[in-house]
Amino acid sequence: MTLFRIVLKSLRQHALSTVVTAVSIALAGGLMMAVWAVKTQSQDTFTQIDAGFDAVLGARSSKLQLVLNAVFHLEASPANISAKDFEDIQKNPNVELAVPIAMGDNYRGYRVVGTTEEMFTKSEYAPGQRYAVGPGGRIFEPTLREAVVGSFAARKLRFKVGDKFQPYHGLNFDEKKQHEETYVVVGVLKPSNTPADKVLWIPVAGVQNMSGHAVETATDVSAVLVKLRSPLAGRTLELLYNRQGNRLTFAWPIGATMAELFNKIGWFDQVLALIAALVALVAAGSVLASIYNSMNERRRQIAILRALGARRSIIGATVVLEAAAIAAFGAVLGFVFYFVILSGVGAVLRAETGVVLDALAWHPVLVWCPLGLVTLGALAGLVPAWKAYQMDVADGLAPTH
Repeated sequence: MTLFRIVLKSLRQHALSTVVTAVSIALAGGLMMAVWAVKTQSQDTFTQIDAGFDAVLGARSSKLQLVLNAVFHLEASPANISAKDFEDIQKNPNVELAVPIAMGDNYRGYRVVGTTEEMFTKSEYAPGQRYAVGPGGRIFEPTLREAVVGSFAARKLRFKVGDKFQPYHGLNFDEKKQHEETYVVVGVLKPSNTPADKVLWIPVAGVQNMSGHAVETATDVSAVLVKLRSPLAGRTLELLYNRQGNRLTFAWPIGATMAELFNKIGWFDQVLALIAALVALVAAGSVLASIYNSMNERRRQIAILRALGARRSIIGATVVLEAAAIAAFGAVLGFVFYFVILSGVGAVLRAETGVVLDALAWHPVLVWCPLGLVTLGALAGLVPAWKAYQMDVADGLAPTH
């Protein structure tokens, strides 16, 4: 207990340097934990989200572009596919469900996507979970100018059942490109924590026949979301479209396609992790410098302790314990930085993709990172501890001028 009291007294005496050093450690810990959590959560989430479908059929392009466009509502559609292509895959015996989507419009930056009512009545965005409309709402009628709005888009646009809007041409908002048609919101989806939450859904014919769209493509669709009857069916259709044909691309499976994205940007995660590690080393260096530079001020205190019977090992342990205590304080404070960073990144990610990160989700990094920082702090304390260990009692008690 005496040892701990000595450490606490020393921390109070050097409160400013203690706080500054602890904050630098907290920043390192918060950044490292946030980088790790964003990496693992986003990879798990993006590779698991498939809107309830197994594949995407679209114009000839990369599989990744098709999935990002059709499932996550990012990127631009490479081109349209004909009504016949949609009908062919819809009738294919290997296909359980085929849902067309048509895009090319927005409302104040939120995508307006055309689809059929089967998107909501037959597909499951997760096992046993279908898109559901909130109280007082319903699914749009395919022949009317009606819309079902995702929960996130509805909250940001302040839409409720009965509100009206006029879409704008293009995927980027331009107030000079407003369409003539007016749509009525007939339903607001309950939150699903998927990209569907940030979309304004209308009948597919609404996008196809929107004023300003090319008449010759009035029956085309941007892509088709496909649910297969079996995994073997995926290989059959991949052979049919990707290897034997040259007009269309069959992106299957969706999860493996999204994994390609993380393989391509894996270097960026490594860079962030390296930066966090360097910050941690700098923070450990600050612990070392802070305590080492205060050794001259502590000479008399150490000499008195030695004169009272404290062994050299006790003096050294006190210094190491003090360094570890500063690091522990910083590690605990690091959770504040972690929560702030992850919440900020999560807000941006949700606004852009509809995907939600959980700042309270458990991950092993929340244990090994703080423990690692405390260990690193204790190691940094070995140098000043050695200096304290070697101090001469007589020199410390000699009067100063």
